[in-house]
Amino acid sequence: MEAYRRIVLASRPVTAPTLDSFRLETGTMPQPRSGQLLVRTRYLSLDPYMRGRMSSAASYSQPVAVGDAMEGEAIAEVMRSRSPDFRQGDIVRAMVGWRSHAAINAADARQVQSGIIPVTAHLGVLGMPGFTAYVGLKVIGQPKPGETLVVSAAMGPVGSLVGQLAKRAGARTIGIAGGASKCHYLVSSLGFDAAADRHTEDFARVLRDLSPDGIDVYFESAGGSVWQAVLPLLNRYARVPVCGLIALYDGAPQTGRDWLGDTMLTVLRRSLLIRGFIYSEFVSDYYDEFLGEIGPLVANGEIRYREQIAEGLEAAPGAFIGMLEGRNFGKVIVKVA
Repeated sequence: MEAYRRIVLASRPVTAPTLDSFRLETGTMPQPRSGQLLVRTRYLSLDPYMRGRMSSAASYSQPVAVGDAMEGEAIAEVMRSRSPDFRQGDIVRAMVGWRSHAAINAADARQVQSGIIPVTAHLGVLGMPGFTAYVGLKVIGQPKPGETLVVSAAMGPVGSLVGQLAKRAGARTIGIAGGASKCHYLVSSLGFDAAADRHTEDFARVLRDLSPDGIDVYFESAGGSVWQAVLPLLNRYARVPVCGLIALYDGAPQTGRDWLGDTMLTVLRRSLLIRGFIYSEFVSDYYDEFLGEIGPLVANGEIRYREQIAEGLEAAPGAFIGMLEGRNFGKVIVKVA
């Protein structure tokens, strides 16, 4: 009999999470009820939004309770089915959490077909991050030929697809990433027109020099000093889809000038559109369209992506912390079984 393991939130971090914020536990194998599936996790997705779940602050979703398993989407194998829609051996994508096994509602699982595209792609470029990029551009960003688009966290699974889709729409695309190797990859492998290293002392000047005609679309997931560098460069009627604010997740205060006042004055004076969004708001209207459009492009290699895979459930806390610190190179996934 396989052992059941899970990683729980041991304590709520006040600033950045540490390994002590998590705890590995073992227990009794869960049993599925009618309409449920017993699944074994094969791959676990690690994503920045999970940092928000560790906080008790009010948000769009309930926080993880101290002592409960961390949340997360996974690719899993059905071990036992009590639903007519699935059978043993099926591969599904579902919110399993940081667990080796789980009993989940069959209605919450989506079957994943094995084939040319690796199943892990359904946690990244063809999963929640990819859909976030797709719908944020389609509904809010709407890049046009000849415009300039800038995307933060451009080496992540959201940002890397944002840049590639913007290029396909005819926009000039600039990626912001941490480190020279990531910036080189964006231009040489993903086809970005340029990249700016946010770690350099003169980052704001470099970004300004790369954007002589200003910025028409800025895809925001960073906040902090990156936003402060972008804001003065936004053109009249620029669009800003906001899917995350990594710089604020650990409670770091904003410094410098009155950043909120500066932002709102610029919003008014330049008629900016800034819209925060959660991918789930658009699933019913756009998800099938997203898979139908992006899936073939991934299969034939026109859309490229990169993954960083950690081995073993126990590696999840360290890999998660590294991702929040920007040490990852691509979509972070944990191979659990």
